[in-house]
This record gives sequence, C-alpha cells and structure tokens, in this order.
Amino acid sequence: MTLDKPYQPKQFNLSGLTGISDQTLDMHFKLYEGYVKETNRLTEQIGKFLEDGKVDQEEMPAYSELTRRLGFEYNGMVLHEYYFGNLKKGGGGDPAASSSFAKAAESRFGSYAIWKTDFASIGRMRGVGWAICYENPSSGRLSNHWITLHEIGNIAGFKPVLVMDVWEHAFLLDYKPAERAKYIDAFFANVPWDAVEQRMVSQR
Repeated sequence: MTLDKPYQPKQFNLSGLTGISDQTLDMHFKLYEGYVKETNRLTEQIGKFLEDGKVDQEEMPAYSELTRRLGFEYNGMVLHEYYFGNLKKGGGGDPAASSSFAKAAESRFGSYAIWKTDFASIGRMRGVGWAICYENPSSGRLSNHWITLHEIGNIAGFKPVLVMDVWEHAFLLDYKPAERAKYIDAFFANVPWDAVEQRMVSQR
C-alpha cells in the first residue's frame, strides 16, 4: 500500500478573524501541517509491511501500533480542515431562518438558540477535544457531540457540518484556560453559515 500522491496541507486565508489572533492561527496551521506529514509517513510505513502481501506474526505489534496511530493523525488532519473551513473573516451572526441548517436545528432542538446553547455547552466541557455538530444523512437530523483525541467518539456515517476545536492550542495565546467561553464566542463570530449550509446533505 503506497500513496499515489501524498496529502498536501490545504491553505486557508484566515488573517484578521474576530477574537482569534493571527499568531494563534500561525501556530495552529503548523500543528495541522504536522498531522498531514504524520498521515503520509504512517501510510508509507504501513505500506512497507504490506509489500509482500502479508503481515507476519512478529510484525503484528509494530503494524498494529502504526495502524492505530494512523487514525489519530488522519482524523487530526481532517478535523482541522473542517475547522479552518468553517471560519472566515466577516463571518458570524446567525444562519438564515430559511436555511436547511436553521430548519434542522429547530426541528431537532426546538430552536436555533437552543441548538447553539447545547453546542456551546459541549465546547465548555472540561477536557480537550472537539465539539462537532453532525447531520445524519439518512434523516437530516442534527446532533452535537464531544470528540476526544480526534478519533474517539466520531459517529459512524454521520456528516460533520460544524466543527469547533477546543484543544487549548486553539485559544491559549488569546484567552486564559478559564476563558474558554470567550473563545467559543469568538468562534461563532467567525462562522460563515453559507459554508455550513454547503455541508448539509439534506439541502442537496
């Protein structure tokens, strides 16, 4: 198993966000690039085990560790791409009441405001991880979840439509650890709801 074409870090022009400094973004982009690099490196190493079409018993411990680690690095790469992709200078506000997202939030939670309270509250939970709003592609139903260590807690088959990084590296240069709620407010001040809308399966 070899990569025909290694993954390349995507470029995101996010300078000038509200409440999230360019210094934080520069550090965050470098972290993301590390996940891309590790995803490529681990994929290549796993491929070397498979060159002869088998994994010998004595190779299994090393192969297993690389494979388990790949899930962490791969999801670290992908979730950061979702996160950066749902930020934009000049974003913020609320989604249009007529949007698929707003209608889905109202259907599931009673109102967009209650959905936002639930999502933000998940983001304020103790610990490091991700707050992710998923859409069930078969029903259009939204649900908010806490994701630990990138690969633990993701809902199989569900589509991430809004992804918020709440690892401390996402806000520590701008806010104290106890000020996570201020970072969450800053996050929402930069969400381009049209990007979230484009991720919705139910509006296609």
